[in-house]
Order: sequence, then C-alpha cells, then structure tokens
Amino acid sequence: MGLDKEPGPAAEPADAAAAPLLELRDLHVFYGAIEALKGVSLTVAEGEVVALLGANGAGKSTTLKAASGMLAPRSGEVLLRGERVDGIKSHELVQFGIGHVPEGRRVFARMSVLENLRMGAYRLKRPDPADLDRVFSLFPVLAERRKQISGTLSGGEQQMLAIGRALMGKPELLLLDEPSMGLAPLIVQQIFEILKEINAQGTTLLLVEQNAAQALQLADRGYVLETGEVVMADEASALLSHPRVRAAYLGEVTE
Repeated sequence: MGLDKEPGPAAEPADAAAAPLLELRDLHVFYGAIEALKGVSLTVAEGEVVALLGANGAGKSTTLKAASGMLAPRSGEVLLRGERVDGIKSHELVQFGIGHVPEGRRVFARMSVLENLRMGAYRLKRPDPADLDRVFSLFPVLAERRKQISGTLSGGEQQMLAIGRALMGKPELLLLDEPSMGLAPLIVQQIFEILKEINAQGTTLLLVEQNAAQALQLADRGYVLETGEVVMADEASALLSHPRVRAAYLGEVTE
C-alpha cells in the first residue's frame, strides 16, 4: 500500500535553533545501478528517539549504513553536530560518537560474552570499568553469562549483547536496526524497556523497526520510507494515529 508524500513542519525537532546531532541531507545511495535512497533527508536532535519505518526494501537499513559510514552516498551529506562526516570510514566514525547495532545482531559467535563486550570498546585505549558495569546493570543476564560462548546464547540474549557491545564504545548516538526481529513478544517488550532506559541515561536513538506500534510508542518523532524516499514525517503520536500508517504498518483495515 502506498502512502502519499506528506512531510510537514512537524518533521523537524521542536528546538529548530539548535544544530541537530545527526542530519542527513538529500542522500542518494546506490547498489550498482540500483538507486536505494532517492534523496533521503532527516534530522535527529540530541536526546531524541527517532523511528524510521517502512516495508522491506524501503531503504531503512541503507539509511543507517550511510549514517554510520558503512555505505558511501553517491551524493548528499551526513552531518554530525553540523560537521560533514560522509566519506569517513565506519571504524573511524565510531570515534565521533556513533554506535551501530546491525540487523541480525552479528555477535562474534566463537567469543565469550565478555570478549564481545570488550571488542565494543576497541577504540578506547583503556576501557572504562564503569561502562561494563552499566551494560551489566542494563542486562543482568549478560553478567550471569559473561564467560559463555556467545553463539550459544538465545536470540534475545544475543540482541542484548549486540546492544551492550555498541554501548561499550560510549556512543552519543545509537543506531539500531530491527532490534525486535525474530524475538518472542515478551523479550521484545523487555528490549524496548531497556532502550527507553538507555535514552533516559542520555543516549540518542535512531531506530529502524518493523514493529511500528512498539517503535512509535518509544519514539519522539518518526519518518516513513517508501522505495527509498521519505513519504511521511511527523511526531510519533501523530503517525501512530494516522489512518494510512495504521493501515500500512499496523494491519488495520480502512474504508
């Protein structure tokens, strides 16, 4: 189901005078001859939770990869606190305060939980023990399983580990790609409660999530992508009540 393109003034954060923490300007990203992003623009203000919604193939993961340096845009700009960072490689961009939790978790399956977490702090000369304490406080199960080989964890535990590993790099901005994918509803609820706490502790979140209801209940604002373009942008509460969003992403039938 298509959505009419409806970006409006509510697409921007309320404090428009302050430079956004992250800004994507007119991004065009290609996979070979296929244009995956067709001029995507969005902003994420410091302290916000912003949801990025859309069907499979809409360009959500591509947007995150472009923001974190994993993909180079053919044109357009990625700005962090007003400074261009497009063209900087992803392993270097981590030092600018961006953490990326990829789709599918991607833990180091043959390494222990503790070794995975320490890998998340590779950019720090001396990892702060307080960061490990923070992760174990957010995810007590990881503390219990710190010596366990990561590949033997459940899907939910691996997702917690992937988030914890990203937090070990002290990100100001955390990009999350489908954190609820393949998880039982009870675990999904637990993950989103933890994300709420992470944001309350001061980490800004840009969240790709097909569970639109869960994402918009957490988010301050949201964008809807369709075939590589932003077709809607608004406050999360407005998107959650929008009949077209409810029909396309919440499974409601409208007349």
